[in-house]
Amino acid sequence: MKVEGSIVKLTFDHANNGLTTFGKELKNFKVAGENKNFVQAQAFITNQGISVYAPNVEKPVAVRYAFDDFVVGELFNTEGLPASSFRTDDWEISSSEFRVQEFKVEKEYFEL
Repeated sequence: MKVEGSIVKLTFDHANNGLTTFGKELKNFKVAGENKNFVQAQAFITNQGISVYAPNVEKPVAVRYAFDDFVVGELFNTEGLPASSFRTDDWEISSSEFRVQEFKVEKEYFEL
């Protein structure tokens, strides 16, 4: 990750031949400043990787991709392998960032 002004430039180890979205818009990027408040960001594929920008974040310090519950990512290398969720920060994740769901499982037993 390299920051140039308000733009974050990301490079990827396993995308030697480039990145693609197969025509879809990059929607799953978020950027945060020193306040650790992540906001939706605009992202663009470049020859070197991806550039990420959020108008309300003047000095970005962290980026997250597809770091929400139930996300279908749109970023792939040109060989068709999807990028997994990732983050550039090592901040503690608060429980308020994730929805907690309780599931009740009822067991049914059948006799043969």
